[in-house]
Amino acid sequence: MSVYRSSRFSRLEPYVPGEQPRERKYIKLNTNESPYPPSPAVLQAVRRASETLNLYCDPTALRLRQAAAKVYGVEPESILPVNGSDEILNFAVMAFCDGRIPIACPEITYGFYPVLAALHGVRLRQVPLRAGFTVDHRDYLCQNCTVMIANPNAPTGLALTLPQIEEIVRSNGKNVVVIDEAYVDFGAESAVALTKKYDNLLVTRTFSKSHSLAGARLGFGIADPGLIADLAAIKDSTNPYNVNAMTQAAGIAALEDNGYYMENCRKVAATRAWASEELRALGFELTDSSSNFLFARHPAIPGEELYEKLRERGILVRHFSTPSIGDYDRITVGAPEEMRALIGAVREILA
Repeated sequence: MSVYRSSRFSRLEPYVPGEQPRERKYIKLNTNESPYPPSPAVLQAVRRASETLNLYCDPTALRLRQAAAKVYGVEPESILPVNGSDEILNFAVMAFCDGRIPIACPEITYGFYPVLAALHGVRLRQVPLRAGFTVDHRDYLCQNCTVMIANPNAPTGLALTLPQIEEIVRSNGKNVVVIDEAYVDFGAESAVALTKKYDNLLVTRTFSKSHSLAGARLGFGIADPGLIADLAAIKDSTNPYNVNAMTQAAGIAALEDNGYYMENCRKVAATRAWASEELRALGFELTDSSSNFLFARHPAIPGEELYEKLRERGILVRHFSTPSIGDYDRITVGAPEEMRALIGAVREILA
């Protein structure tokens, strides 16, 4: 840290992304990327967009919003495209939180939420999980603060039902409820339709997982047009050209080819079911994941040791040092051949 950093950020602990090693070739099951490539239509659209990189992109991303509106069943005015869903989460904290309005979120969840709270000087109310790492929706009723919940939750993969989410939104009518749906396409129920009924609900989506665009950085905020206008004001005051031309083109093509990606999600769910059975047969305990990853522990080997031994064998998974989940590892559901390699390596380690 230099002597010039503002004292406001002297104790800031940045979010630590999953490792992206370059020193050797790994089977990457640590950052929840899609094992399937973008559709050919997306690659063609990106190539065409690259021919006009001398020009600014559309700061309103109108065509992208129109394409997203058709897929999600809302109006274009209810959508704000962003540079990955982390950006819309950041905008939400800036727009809807201050010294009076804290954030309530699960104690074990996506690690970016506490970082955003610290970055913007917002108080954080971390709600402990219940038995089996479950989020109890009743803990978030009438909170009088901004509620932020990943559904399915990370790193557990467990999901709330739509009626439970609606009860949270309805009971917090004076504050914004943010439902982070990064993994919803793999088996949970989306709350997007509720944005037409409740003007305090913000649903965030990312194309990094289900739509094979992690490297392109594309996400959406979906909400009542009033909330979107608030968020757009923050966007236009920080980075008006936040979604570049090639990413806009990729997003439009992906939305127009949405069936391809939903089929890939079904493939991931099938592979997840197979891998879960294989791991349970080897003595693992797993949560009932509705996401594109597994959350697993084995009573015979600590989570960190399993992570290290898999890494030695060229397979990356994600281990978290938080004591309550230290025995667990989060395993991205990769392609079938990658998961077979994982199971083989685990058998070798346990033997």
